[in-house]
Amino acid sequence: MAMDVLRDAKALERAGRNIIHLELGEPGVAAPRRVREAAAESLRHGFIGYGEALGDAELRSRIASHYGERYGVDVPADRIIVTTGSSGGFLLAFLAAFDPGARIALTAPGYPAYANILSALGLEPVPLDVDEETRFAPTAAMLEAAHRDRKVHGALFMSPANPTGAMIAREELARICAFCDEAGIVFVSDEIYHGLEYEMRAESALRFSQRALVINSFSKYYAMTGWRLGWLVAAPELMRSLERLQQSLAICAPTLSQRAALAAFDASDELAANRVAYARNRALLLDRLPQLGLDKFAPPDGAFYIYADVSRFTDDSIGFCRRMLHEAGVATTPGVDFDPRRGAKTLRISYAGPEADVAEGVERLEAWLVGL
Repeated sequence: MAMDVLRDAKALERAGRNIIHLELGEPGVAAPRRVREAAAESLRHGFIGYGEALGDAELRSRIASHYGERYGVDVPADRIIVTTGSSGGFLLAFLAAFDPGARIALTAPGYPAYANILSALGLEPVPLDVDEETRFAPTAAMLEAAHRDRKVHGALFMSPANPTGAMIAREELARICAFCDEAGIVFVSDEIYHGLEYEMRAESALRFSQRALVINSFSKYYAMTGWRLGWLVAAPELMRSLERLQQSLAICAPTLSQRAALAAFDASDELAANRVAYARNRALLLDRLPQLGLDKFAPPDGAFYIYADVSRFTDDSIGFCRRMLHEAGVATTPGVDFDPRRGAKTLRISYAGPEADVAEGVERLEAWLVGL
C-alpha cells in the first residue's frame, strides 16, 4: 500500500503538484560519505564479480565484531550470512527453518511483507493483536496463549517495530526468547531499526538465546536502502542449508555493496547526526499532532514512524489518505496496509525525511483537517 501511495504521489508530481512525502520508511539522507567513497574506490579498481554465497569474509567478521561492541554478545562470523537486504534474509530464514504448513506468529499491526512472504511459501501467518494494553508490543504470554490454542512453529517479531515504532522491553524479550527455546518455537527477531531508538536501548535477541534467528539490514540506520544489503545470524546447523539456498536464489549479495558496507561501521558521527535529525522530527510530531486532533498513537520508541488513530475523522483510512494526498498534497500510508482488520481507523506517518518537509506536512495537515 505504501508503494501504491508513492506511485500516486509521483503521478501528481509529474503533473506539477508539490507533494510532501510522509509515506515511505526510507531515510531522507544519502548513504554515509565513507560508504560512497568506498564504493567509488572499488569501481575504480574495475571488475565487480560474483562473491561467496555466505558473503564477504571481511564483512562477516566486521558484523560479528559489531555484536560484541554494540550488545556485548559473542557471535562467530561463521554464523553470519550476508543477504540481499533484510528481505533476502527473511526468505532464506523461512525456507531453511520451516516446513510447508508451519504456523508463524506475528503482530497486528505489523509489516505487511511478512504475511505476504509467509503465505507465498505455504506457511500460515498467525496474527497476534497488539494495542495500548501492551504498548503495541507482543508479549510472551500472548505467544504462549496462541501456542496453547493451536501449535505455533515460529514467531516473527520486530523491535523497534514498523508501523508503530514500539519496542519490546528487555525483560519481555528475555521472556519471549526463553519461552520459544522451551517450547521448540523458532524465534525470528527483526532488528533492522536498531540504532534508531529514543526512549530505551534496543537489545538483540542473541543476548538471550543462541537459537534465535536474527535479521538486520544496512537500509535503515545506515541509510543504504538501494544498496540492497542485510545479514542473518543463524544457528550453526542451518548454515549449510542457508548457503545452498543463497547459491540457488541469489548466488550472492551485491558485491559492490558489500565492499562499501565495511565503511558503514566507521561512519558513526554521520549516523548519529541522522538519528538526531529523526529525533527532532519525532519531537515536532509529538508536539503538533495532538493539537490537530491526532492525539492517540502507538508509543514511538524507535524507528521513524507515528502510527496514529484517525477514528475521529474517518473509518476509511484508504479514502482518508487518498483525500489527504489529492487535497492537501501530503502522502501518508493507510493503516489497513498493516492491520487489515483494524487498520481502517489508523494511518502511518513517516518522519524519516528532511525536517523542513515534516514541518510543512504538519502545516498542510492542520489547514486540511480544519476544513473536514
